[in-house]
Amino acid sequence: MNNPNNTPGQASRKKTAQDARLFIERVAQHNGWSVNPDRQFVDDLAEGLAVNYNRHGYFLCPCRDGDGERERDRDIICPCDYITPDQQEFGHCFCGLFLTPEFAVKNEAPTQIPERRPEE
Repeated sequence: MNNPNNTPGQASRKKTAQDARLFIERVAQHNGWSVNPDRQFVDDLAEGLAVNYNRHGYFLCPCRDGDGERERDRDIICPCDYITPDQQEFGHCFCGLFLTPEFAVKNEAPTQIPERRPEE
């Protein structure tokens, strides 16, 4: 069975934490963000992204609870829909993975921020 995230003709395969780490780096580069400099923290999130991809077929944010249904989880697929307002207000995303360049140069650790995702 083909994974819906794969391009046509591409065989479905499990994602590794290294695959997720590459995904993180590419997303950050594409958007002009910095990745949290805490290597262990990022490795833990990459592992969570890989587990979620292998479980659900998409990079579900590992710091939020999803339903496992792509349409219902669409807003929390990494990078989530809440990243822009979170970065504008706090300088980083909810989980602290992606930092704005302005926040990154401060060399401060991301802080806990309020959840923007509406409760059902």
